[in-house]
Amino acid sequence: MTAGLGPEERAHELDGAAAVLLVNVARAMTTERDVDRLLSLILEKSRFVTGADAGSIYVAEGDVGSRSLRFKLTQNDSVTFDSREFTMPISNRSIAGCAVLGKKAINISDVYDLPAGSPYGFDRSFDEKIGYRTRSMLTVPLISQRDEVIGVIQLINKKRDPARKLATKADVDELVVPFDWHTEELLGMVAAQAGVSLENAVLYAEIRSLFEGFVTASVEAIESRDPTTSGHSRRVADLTVGLAKVVDADSSQVHEAFRFSREDLRELEYASLLHDFGKIGVREKVLVKAKKLYDERLELIEARFDFVMRTLEADILGRKLRALERGAPRSELEALDRELVARRAELEAAIAAIHSANEPTVLAAGDFAKVEAIATETYFDLRGETKRLLEGDELVALSVKRGSLTPVEYEEITSHVTHTYRFLSRIPWGKALARVPKIAGAHHERLNGTGYPNRLRAEEIPIQSKMMSVADIFDALTASDRPYKKAVPVERALDILDYSVKDQHLDPDLVRVFREARVWECLRR
Repeated sequence: MTAGLGPEERAHELDGAAAVLLVNVARAMTTERDVDRLLSLILEKSRFVTGADAGSIYVAEGDVGSRSLRFKLTQNDSVTFDSREFTMPISNRSIAGCAVLGKKAINISDVYDLPAGSPYGFDRSFDEKIGYRTRSMLTVPLISQRDEVIGVIQLINKKRDPARKLATKADVDELVVPFDWHTEELLGMVAAQAGVSLENAVLYAEIRSLFEGFVTASVEAIESRDPTTSGHSRRVADLTVGLAKVVDADSSQVHEAFRFSREDLRELEYASLLHDFGKIGVREKVLVKAKKLYDERLELIEARFDFVMRTLEADILGRKLRALERGAPRSELEALDRELVARRAELEAAIAAIHSANEPTVLAAGDFAKVEAIATETYFDLRGETKRLLEGDELVALSVKRGSLTPVEYEEITSHVTHTYRFLSRIPWGKALARVPKIAGAHHERLNGTGYPNRLRAEEIPIQSKMMSVADIFDALTASDRPYKKAVPVERALDILDYSVKDQHLDPDLVRVFREARVWECLRR
């Protein structure tokens, strides 16, 4: 046997059927990236090529000096029993540990009759517990490309006839044979490929964990700047992925056939979680603005009105004192009192109108007229200069007809989508997640081209972004954590989604599927 060859090259030294089998096994293992599924596949294929009745697989954990083996799973064709993960130290006292330390296979004809001088033993209690008889055993380490043992395959009871079960001791005596050198060689080649595949799967899992950590940290950074929308990103992700799964399960429900693989769903989840990432480029006070005036600006207006009130009272009292000094009639003094009461009432009505207009509700025409009238009123400041009761930017803010944002602030908020796309585009997502920036950056586009930032038409908007739009609007309507509005009931939110369909903002098929599948219920699980 030639050293250094890969499984496919080494397979040529075997018979044709075995070579084809090994190539197929190698292909199966190299395409699986999920570690747990890969481990199950490795054990299944190892048992298949060797004719083993049962087997277990272990994964090495820890750093140098404190390594251990974690029992991950077992398979057995003859008996059924429950198993759970556990760890054990790597030492010569166990067969698996000895295979790790020696970096070579251990082939035992009968574990109840170990060779003299064996450092390891075999615990028969497990066999007694499940009613099984372990006889032949082949234990092979899984070695990485860096020549590190990363796992162990342990196969049990090679059978003359793989289709028969070992129900009795007589079956074991009749059917179980030792693992021969040819079988050991086959398993060695499977293990070589398995070691590489497992190393790649673990590396892939680490990279995925890194990305998920980045995404989680990014969402926390966003929500720390805008606590009023805490949980929004996670809910939008759950709703969007939930809708995608429904569409994937029955694509006949929408106008085109769409399928979403595991990678597609992960890409969609990341894009949804990060759809508001660009908010880090928006001023915090704009993000959390609950009313039309910032608190400090409203306090300034109230202080201004207090100053005007005190000035008025001082003026009236001064005029009253001078009237008394010149012996003015009582009617004149009473007129001054009435003037003070009337002016105080006007100022109180004016500040009440400002407080009313400051709420982020729809501004009625009458309220707008009151605010405009107040803005024309003037007073003298301490320097004797004429000033208006409401300054220009205050009038602009209070004149907002819906919501709390001025046109300039609204433009700043909408810019978060542009920031999102720009920031996410700088991240090397890799081929599998390459569309994350585009999907996240189009969730405010509308079918009729009135959305932002690029005014895309329906056919230009990715379906993933269309799904996210439905989820984003639904959650914004039903969320109970917004200080500037109350949460609306689900049915009312669904009606609003329908209005958005009529306005050609949202995809009608996706909204229908969202409603019929009751996708929002995934948030309760």
